[in-house]
Amino acid sequence: MGNSVITVIVCADKRLQSPMYFFLSHLSVLETLTTTIVVPVMLWGLLLPGVQKISLTSCVAQLFLYLSVETTEFPLLEAMAVDRYLAVCNPLRYNIIMSSRTCNWIVIACWVFGFLSEIWSLYDIFQFSYCKSNQLDHFFCDRGQLLKLSCDDTVFTEFIFFLMAIFIIVDSLITTIVSYTYIISTILKIPSASGQRKAFSTCASHFIFVIIGYGTCFSLYMKPKQMQAAEYSKIISLLISVVTPFLNPFIFTLRNDKFKEALGDGVKRCCQFLKT
Repeated sequence: MGNSVITVIVCADKRLQSPMYFFLSHLSVLETLTTTIVVPVMLWGLLLPGVQKISLTSCVAQLFLYLSVETTEFPLLEAMAVDRYLAVCNPLRYNIIMSSRTCNWIVIACWVFGFLSEIWSLYDIFQFSYCKSNQLDHFFCDRGQLLKLSCDDTVFTEFIFFLMAIFIIVDSLITTIVSYTYIISTILKIPSASGQRKAFSTCASHFIFVIIGYGTCFSLYMKPKQMQAAEYSKIISLLISVVTPFLNPFIFTLRNDKFKEALGDGVKRCCQFLKT
């Protein structure tokens, strides 16, 4: 709900038509999709235990959408870090570099990369035969738990998945770390304390989200052995698919005066519309 509100407010309010909020709206869409993909199936299993059934095709389709959305987040977070770097370290050229055309192409590239990079995973999982059991010990179609049901040797495939995770996660993390190193260095050179606080406030929300997002994904995907213990996988997956999307609106809007002002005006317009 909160992520949907962010998307609507950013699209509707002209005061939020900047690269930072444009990227935030797409991040909110991704968080909404993550919850939509996972939570209905999870609730189905919790409310009707023993009744939940899903075909292999539907299971792999859910897994593909989930992994594609999660993969799209990493280059988008990378782009948001570079955007903050340019805003803080190169403000005079910021509007020229981060034009609306550039932002559109960046977002398109993030979405295309996220979905194309997971096509091989989809194809490879379909090549395995599954005969050990027809029960998946998870609240959604988790890749590690699905591989556990395969009769084939999955060691090589798991290693490839591990290499993919290194490329996707570490590559974006390095860019983010470098960007924030320059950002912090530039902020510390600002003579006034109020100027430092103002500069850092524009980056703090993204920095907090990066720590949470990368921390959970590192613990789940950055392992050569993809088939972790079911309970461990469930806890981390719950953090990624439910807790992080829930916290996202609070992280990005709680101390953002411009967004709170736009949200207040939006609520007033809605109330006026309902009264008429």
